[in-house]
Amino acid sequence: MAMTMTEKILAAHSGNESVQAGQLINADIDVVMCHDVTTPPAISMLAERGLEKVFDTEKIVVTPDHFQPAKDIKSAELHKRLDGWCKKHKIKHYYPVGKAGVCHALLPEQGHIRPGETIVGGDSHTCTYGAFGAFSTGVGSTDLAAAIATGQLWFRVPKTIKFELSGKLGPAVYSKDIVLDVIRRIGTDGARYMAMEFVGDTLVDLSMEARMTITNMAIEAGGKNGIMAVDDVTRQYLAEHLKGKVDFTVYESDAEA
Repeated sequence: MAMTMTEKILAAHSGNESVQAGQLINADIDVVMCHDVTTPPAISMLAERGLEKVFDTEKIVVTPDHFQPAKDIKSAELHKRLDGWCKKHKIKHYYPVGKAGVCHALLPEQGHIRPGETIVGGDSHTCTYGAFGAFSTGVGSTDLAAAIATGQLWFRVPKTIKFELSGKLGPAVYSKDIVLDVIRRIGTDGARYMAMEFVGDTLVDLSMEARMTITNMAIEAGGKNGIMAVDDVTRQYLAEHLKGKVDFTVYESDAEA
């Protein structure tokens, strides 16, 4: 059965030979991204249920993001809560204030994003990481808590829309303009719970940062995830940034999918 990139990744992570749009699955999670706004409520949910453990101390990446440095006492309390939790559980990939940054830029730069993986984060723009040929999506604090505790989440396999980008960008036109025009054309709910797969020769001349700008905005069209195929630009970026685990699996959509 023909499958898209998104379907292939979800099939591989749910123990299925194949999946199809609309199917409910339970998928293993490779990376859980946590920041200072949605993670403290997730921690509270787990504590209330006596679920103090984390599924894997090396697969959770934590960084203060929205309020660092803290803008007020409440923000500082969030950071303190996050810091104590990370130290208690010996979270390997913790970037405290001073080393922290915008999560969607920090994780790729620090080598935590690889093609073919499933990534969730407590932030709607977690779809950014799909620029690396991964399935990446944002979740709320409840699902974040489940992912932290179990390393799994259920998904409805999304339908996929293919967006073919052709031609070169003119002067003063950037990747943000591309995705804003896509959203203008299909509407802010035009890809509701769908995978937005971007292809075409325009991508060849775009840096990984420019590509991440496009997938970052998938949620602004209601998308479940944004995704792009791996190419030489992707591989060059990974060669410069990956640390530790350098092997990964590349998936491509079948022509007839």
